Amino acid sequence: MSGAPVSFVIDTEVAPAYLDNLLNFIEQRYIMPRSQLFTYVLKKTVDDTKILAFTIVGPRQKGSINVEMRMGKPIQVTMVPSDETVPREALDRLREDLIILVQLFEEEVRKTTLYFAWVSGEEVIPEKSPLTHRRTPQRIFFDSMLLFFIVFFIASIFLFLFLPLIYAVIGIIVIQLLLVLNSDKLIARTGDWKVTSKRPYVHLLQYHLPVEEWKQFGEKYKKDQLVKMKKEIYDRTLAAGREIDCKTAEEVLLKYGFECMPENLSTKKVNVYELVEKAAEKFNLSVPKIVIANTMVPNAAASGPSPSHGVILITTGLLVQLEEDEIFSVVGHEFSHLRGRDPLNLFGLTMGEYILRLYLFFSLSIAIPFFLFYLYYLGIMALIFFVAKFFEARADLESAVKIGQPKVLAEALRKIGFRKLQIERAQAGRTGWIGWDPHPPISFRIARLEKLETPVKVKHLLIQSAKDVVNGFLATIR
Repeated sequence: MSGAPVSFVIDTEVAPAYLDNLLNFIEQRYIMPRSQLFTYVLKKTVDDTKILAFTIVGPRQKGSINVEMRMGKPIQVTMVPSDETVPREALDRLREDLIILVQLFEEEVRKTTLYFAWVSGEEVIPEKSPLTHRRTPQRIFFDSMLLFFIVFFIASIFLFLFLPLIYAVIGIIVIQLLLVLNSDKLIARTGDWKVTSKRPYVHLLQYHLPVEEWKQFGEKYKKDQLVKMKKEIYDRTLAAGREIDCKTAEEVLLKYGFECMPENLSTKKVNVYELVEKAAEKFNLSVPKIVIANTMVPNAAASGPSPSHGVILITTGLLVQLEEDEIFSVVGHEFSHLRGRDPLNLFGLTMGEYILRLYLFFSLSIAIPFFLFYLYYLGIMALIFFVAKFFEARADLESAVKIGQPKVLAEALRKIGFRKLQIERAQAGRTGWIGWDPHPPISFRIARLEKLETPVKVKHLLIQSAKDVVNGFLATIR
C-alpha cells in the first residue's frame, strides 16, 4: 500500500516555449548522472502538456518515491511514496532538489535573456550588469558588514594620526553616527527609480534567446541601441497610456532589425507600492521611501535610523524571480529591520566594543604581542556578526508573524539563495555560522520558517530568535 501523495507547485519565470528544455535539463542534470537510483523514467505529452515521470529508490532499495512533473506555469509536481516507511525527510529533500533544479535552469536561461524594466514617469535607463550592483552604501548598511569595518578601521588610523586621542575618538563616533542617521538618504541615492502612490508599478519585459543567437545579438546591439529600443517601447505604451505588451515589443525589435519569436516574450507588472503599503499596514507603520535598483541580482534591503525615516530598496531581479506573495513576505522581513531600528542597534553594538577596546584594552595591547591583539579583533568581530544574526532571524520571524506566510518567505529565500543552499547541503549545514556575514545559514532560515504553523504566535521575537540561532549553531558542533 502506497503512502499519502504530496503535491506542490514550482513557479517559473521562463517562457512556455522553454518548458520542454527544462524537462530535458532535469533529466540530464539530475536523473542521468545517478541513473542507478532510478528504476523508471518516462517522458510523455498529455493534452499538449509535457510530463516527466520517474521513480527514485531509497538507500539499500528501501522504499521508493514515484514522481510526476507536469510542465506548465506553474509546474505541477506530485510525489507518491511507495509505503509509509519512506521518511518525510526524503520527500522534503527531493522536493528541494526539484526546486533547486528549476532555479539552476532559470539561471542558465537568464544568461541569454534580454530584460527591460520601466517605472512610468521615470527616466528610461539601461539595466546594470549583475557584477556592478553592489554599491558601497548598500554593502555598508545591509549586504555585508565587512566593508563597514574596513572603512571604520581606515578612518580610525587617519584620525589617530592627525588628531589628539580624545578628538579622534569623538570624530570616529560622530562620523559613524552621521552615516547611520543618514543611511536612508545614502541608500535612496543608490536606487534608479522612485516608486510612489502615483507611480506604483514596475513594468518588466523579458525575451529568451538561444545561446547562439545571444552571442550574435550581443555583437550587433550595443547598450545605446538597447536603450533606444527600450525608450521606443516605452513611448508607444506607457507614455501613451497603454500597457507594455509583447506585440509592441515585437514590432520595435523588428524595426531595429531583430526578428523575435513571440512565444519567447513575456511581460510582468508589479504594483510595488501596494505591496509595501500593505506590509506597512501589517506593521502599523507609515509607508517609507521606496526605490528600485535596475539590476537582475535579486535583493531587497531596508535602512534608516527609524521607521519614519526609512527606505526600502528592491531590485528588478527580485521582482522578476519572485511571485507577489513572496515579494510581500520579503518586504515584511525588511520592515522588521526598520521597526527594530537595526542599523542603530548595530551601531551601538560596534561603538560599545570600540570604546571598551580603546579605553580598557588599549594599554594591555601595548604589553602583549600584536598577533594576540589581532586574534582578539577577529574574534570580537565574529562575535558581533554572530549577534547580528539574531536581528536577521528576528526579521524572518516577525515577517512570519505580521505577514502570516512563513512558508512563502521560505520559498522566497530558497529561490534567492539556492546557490548558498547547495553549498550548505553539501556540507551538512556546517557552514555560514562563523564568519563576517550577518545572516544565519540559509538552510537554517528555511527550515525554521517551514516548521512554523500559522498563525504564528511568539511573545518575545528577539529573545526567541537568539535562542534559535544559538541552538542552530550548537547543533552543528555536537
